[in-house]
Amino acid sequence: MNSIKIDLRSTASFVDAETLDAWRGKAVQALIKLESRKGEGNDFLGWIDLPAACTETVRDDLKNVAGKLSQGIELVVVIGIGGSYLGAKAVLDALSHSFNTLLPQRKHPLLLFAGQNISEDYHAELLEVLKNHSAACIVISKSGTTTEPAIAFRLIKQHFEEKYGKAGAKNRIVAITDAARGALRVLAGQEGYSTFVIPDDVGGRFSVFTPVGLLPIAVAGFDIDALIKGAADMAHYTAKKDCTNPAVQYAAVRNALYVQGRKIEVLVNYNPKLHYVTEWWKQLYGESEGKAHKGLFPAGVDFTSDLHSMGQYLQEGERHLFETVLSVAQEKHTLTIPHDEQNLDQLNFLAGKRLCECNKMAELGTLLAHVDGGVPNIHIEIPTLDEYHLGGLLYFFEKACGVSGYMLGVNPFDQPGVEAYKKNMFALLNKPGFEEQGEALRKRI
Repeated sequence: MNSIKIDLRSTASFVDAETLDAWRGKAVQALIKLESRKGEGNDFLGWIDLPAACTETVRDDLKNVAGKLSQGIELVVVIGIGGSYLGAKAVLDALSHSFNTLLPQRKHPLLLFAGQNISEDYHAELLEVLKNHSAACIVISKSGTTTEPAIAFRLIKQHFEEKYGKAGAKNRIVAITDAARGALRVLAGQEGYSTFVIPDDVGGRFSVFTPVGLLPIAVAGFDIDALIKGAADMAHYTAKKDCTNPAVQYAAVRNALYVQGRKIEVLVNYNPKLHYVTEWWKQLYGESEGKAHKGLFPAGVDFTSDLHSMGQYLQEGERHLFETVLSVAQEKHTLTIPHDEQNLDQLNFLAGKRLCECNKMAELGTLLAHVDGGVPNIHIEIPTLDEYHLGGLLYFFEKACGVSGYMLGVNPFDQPGVEAYKKNMFALLNKPGFEEQGEALRKRI
């Protein structure tokens, strides 16, 4: 079942049909390369089969541990960075009540995140909150030595052991890490933590359908069976080696626009629940394609909010970008605009209309205005925000990313560039073995 619709009509005046057909042919060839497992980075293609590999038994294990983490627990801290937290955060924000933190009663723990930054204030304030609430922790790291989450886990581990004792802390910590090696695997074995495995052939930004994403989502009370079902159906649909495949269509048109000089892709949403889907998408495409001085720059905006800050630029600024609009067809609530006798705001013409109708007209009006202003628009729609359709959407973007990266001529599954800042940081912090580099760097700052 295809749970998304992709509409390319608003790119037609920028990419003619013949050119787009040629790019679709290239996308199909890239898909064949991807699914044959013969391309660059083929040792990191385990994500392709994750929906099928996540059996009922695997999901039951995750739900059982999630249930134990929820018993008498108010807060669960998820420690990770990049793909180790963005996938779960995207799903949680998309499915949760917008004001979840203020709800007087919750059936499931509130999830908080740590290790995605090294802000002293952030982590100090997190520890302050944990003092007054019963808490557990999910720590996610394949190596256990990634700086930001490793620092956060030191802090959380110390807090738990001081508050609950070593035995009590052990029962409140779950580690998601490598199957056999790495610092976190060693520590988990020594301390007796419950563990789940990050598959060797799945990179962090493709890990949302592993325990990395599924355990936090299950702890929050959402249906991981439906999420995986949506991803599995989309995996089947995006395996089609023809131009009806939405992943082929998306990869083709974004590469066609890229070679025209459209170097920035702006992911647009009209629902604030999708903000972290955008953040997850930015990492997925930025880290996968940004190599060899190539690749679209992935940016994101939340409309209509950002129309009052970025709208002027998007309408009349440099024509080096295009927009991909992510739309939700049906919202869950019904809310109409009331009539006002004074009508001082002159909005009585909207009385009786649902907010979603106003939002949809803002979406369509903006799309038309931006196209008229010279900005191509791709439109992607899902029926509603639920586990099934969200699973399908995330898998769609993953598959299209692999196809698009191969079309670009890069390895979409490595990330050598992210090591540069780490080496400089280690040198400036006087890590043993980096003394010479540190001395050279300090002369430059």
